[in-house]
Amino acid sequence: MIRLLTNEAECVLPVEINKRTTTSLSVMLKCALLLLLLDPVPAFSQTRLVVLGTVQDAGYPHIGCEKECCKNQWNSTAPRRLVSCVGVTEAGRSWLFDATPDMPAQIKALLTAAGNPARRLPEGIFLTHAHIGHYTGLMYLGREAAGAHKTPAYTMPRLKTFLESNGPWEQLVKLDNIALREMQEEKPVALTPTLQVSPIRVPHRDEYSETVGFIIQGPTKKALFLPDIDKWNHWNKKLEDILAQVDYALVDATFFKNGEIPGRDMSEIPHPFVEETMALLQNLPPAEKAKVYFIHLNHTNPLLNPASPAYREVLQAGFHVAEEGMVLEL
Repeated sequence: MIRLLTNEAECVLPVEINKRTTTSLSVMLKCALLLLLLDPVPAFSQTRLVVLGTVQDAGYPHIGCEKECCKNQWNSTAPRRLVSCVGVTEAGRSWLFDATPDMPAQIKALLTAAGNPARRLPEGIFLTHAHIGHYTGLMYLGREAAGAHKTPAYTMPRLKTFLESNGPWEQLVKLDNIALREMQEEKPVALTPTLQVSPIRVPHRDEYSETVGFIIQGPTKKALFLPDIDKWNHWNKKLEDILAQVDYALVDATFFKNGEIPGRDMSEIPHPFVEETMALLQNLPPAEKAKVYFIHLNHTNPLLNPASPAYREVLQAGFHVAEEGMVLEL
């Protein structure tokens, strides 16, 4: 299934899949084509957010994992799940949010969703932070791959310095494969007269850079993209207050609950558990809870399985789980 959320309704679109040949990319391409068929005139002129990946940095199945959560996936004919990433399209133009190890497939899907599949690269790339699932896809812009010319890469100050000062990223700067555009906290970056992006600082393991989420404001709606954060009570803002300002919130759901990784001190990786986020927001009105889409799922997270009790629990509580190919109107 592919879900298209419009101003009027949520449409669930059946997509027939040949399991032997279909990949996550082809599913997303079908989604883009379905958008055109459903709304042929304005489909590519409207401003939309497209979900291009939903899993944690290392992907799914996870390297070296032969446990129950991954062992069947290695030999499965089901589409591989891509690393957490979204894109925004407007009037044939497109922007990518995070440069993941799956960036080639995600860019192809994004450009198709924008109605501009012949274009090689998006208009720009916004980076949340310097962990492997969020910036290393920049390597595909270098001379060994796309050989890009001054593709805008929007970063916070520390991340800009990191990319300028450390190989192999500094070579992308020196060869003009990327053009670094420094952002300031909560200062909007205007992309078009009807589209702007504001970085919002969040606490995280900031070994090499700051960490930010993005508030993406379109002509009529706003979305929060926040794939990585430490516990909510470490933040100087309240999630409830941010929810009140946006129409969609794609938030960190790395782990469903404590103890998900046996034998490891999970305080070393202090993401908010999905159970904690649901408890924090449980007293909000249904319309507020319905804004939440859980994203950035670790390979151990039962939300990767739509048939799991955890998945049903999330839906019954009034929240959503982000899916590749999901489209949200802005």
